[in-house]
Amino acid sequence: MANVLGVTGALSFGNEDSLHQQVLASFPLCDMTEDDLRPNPQLCKLLATLAQHVDKTGLTIPLKTELKKAEQKLQSQRRRWLRSETLHRSLQEIIQEYSVQKHRSTVQPDQKMFYETMERCLVVTMCARQLDLSNTTKQDQPFVLGLTPPQVMELMPSEKNVQKMKQILPRELEEHLKKKCLSFLSYYQPECENQSEGLKSCKLSHLSTQMDKDKKRVESLMESYHEKAVLLQRLTQLYLSEMTKCVQLLQSLILERCLTIQADLDKKKLDYFEGKCELVLQKIKDEVAGIQLDTYTANTISAHRKIRTKLESELQACQVEKQSVELKLSSFQILGKEFEALAEEYCKFREEIDMKSWALKEFTKDNIN
Repeated sequence: MANVLGVTGALSFGNEDSLHQQVLASFPLCDMTEDDLRPNPQLCKLLATLAQHVDKTGLTIPLKTELKKAEQKLQSQRRRWLRSETLHRSLQEIIQEYSVQKHRSTVQPDQKMFYETMERCLVVTMCARQLDLSNTTKQDQPFVLGLTPPQVMELMPSEKNVQKMKQILPRELEEHLKKKCLSFLSYYQPECENQSEGLKSCKLSHLSTQMDKDKKRVESLMESYHEKAVLLQRLTQLYLSEMTKCVQLLQSLILERCLTIQADLDKKKLDYFEGKCELVLQKIKDEVAGIQLDTYTANTISAHRKIRTKLESELQACQVEKQSVELKLSSFQILGKEFEALAEEYCKFREEIDMKSWALKEFTKDNIN
């Protein structure tokens, strides 16, 4: 590790950002971001050096070579298997078509012999292969129903019929495969449906090349899609990181602003509450003053009523006394000096009555006002 780091330190990797981009592009399958590489510069340099010896999947050059050879061998075996499997399925389809056809129309004896011979050969060969266990195990195992592959092979048709079937089979198989290929061409390129047989055959000869091109194009698009998906994920993480920083900055600015205007806001609130309290106190004072005025007015009216009652009672007493004096005056008019004394007393009482009547009127006027 020390040697690698020493060599890495001697190399020139360019600036830090380009180095990060190089490492991320060299290891797209690793879930890393620039935030992971920035605090670990030695790890970043180590990965950059390691990228010179491995590919994007993490395989070394020798291992990749061996893997490529193994894949080629696998592809070769797969092609052989696909050829045999295609041939086998094509033969089964030909037999199925014959089974349907013989119920719909009359089949020629030669064709009947050909299809029945081919079907029998196919079934016997499949059974013999199922009974042959030499390729799967080395242990002696009992055969199914006690049959051996040679015993099953004895059920094959006659050699003459087999030879005739082999002579006709290539032509039948070719027609069947051509029919399937044309059907596939019509599915792959629907515009060829109404074209001539010659043009279809020409396009059919180039179909494999066209399919290889389309396959490579799809693979290229898939690879491009994968790269863009990785880039999108990276940009999304970067965007979220930047958004988090912006939110934190915004929160700090809001807090600072709140602390700055909080004093002014508190002062305005205090002035508002002071003004509101003064209005409430003034309203309370006005209500108390009104209550006191009502109380004073009520007391004044009550006192006036008492004085009026007292004056009315005195006035009634004076009137009674006046009537009494008038009776005496009328009874003593015949008297001389005694009558004069009574007259003076009467005048005195009259003046008192007038005075009290005047006072009663004045009091009544004041009470009404």
